[in-house]
Amino acid sequence: MQHRQGPRRPKASLASLAVLTALTAPLLVSAAPPPPAGVDVSVTITNLRNQDGVVRACMTRDQSRFPRCQDAAQGYRSVIDAGEARVVSFHNVPPGTYAIAVLHDENGNGRADRTLGMMPREGFGFSRDAPVRMGLPSFDAAAIEIGGSPVRQTIRMRYML
Repeated sequence: MQHRQGPRRPKASLASLAVLTALTAPLLVSAAPPPPAGVDVSVTITNLRNQDGVVRACMTRDQSRFPRCQDAAQGYRSVIDAGEARVVSFHNVPPGTYAIAVLHDENGNGRADRTLGMMPREGFGFSRDAPVRMGLPSFDAAAIEIGGSPVRQTIRMRYML
């Protein structure tokens, strides 16, 4: 009696399976959509009275940290020599509501100097040219929306003295 065998099927070895996986893995990774990229926010600074010190700019989503932006987890900071501070840029900013504050730190000491404890001695400015009345502007007064397109803002520096 003759024993009939069906068609022979090749057996995949572990080595060939590893090679196949190695070859197709990059295809699987590249097929995944890239993570969403943020946009650039460019801030043009006007009315800078001199080139002394530095310009400190911060942009935050954290309302409780505005306008100082200290320890703001959802924020961006930039420090530029005042002589070069015509445009400040923040890169890869995800969509959301932000507010921007700018300080002309003329003596470079890292803080906003004041006369008599309350009158600013150095220049400052805010997004949307938020008004300064009897204190700093609110987050809402300076708030700007960042979406899927690059954003351009102009901030006019103000000096009280």
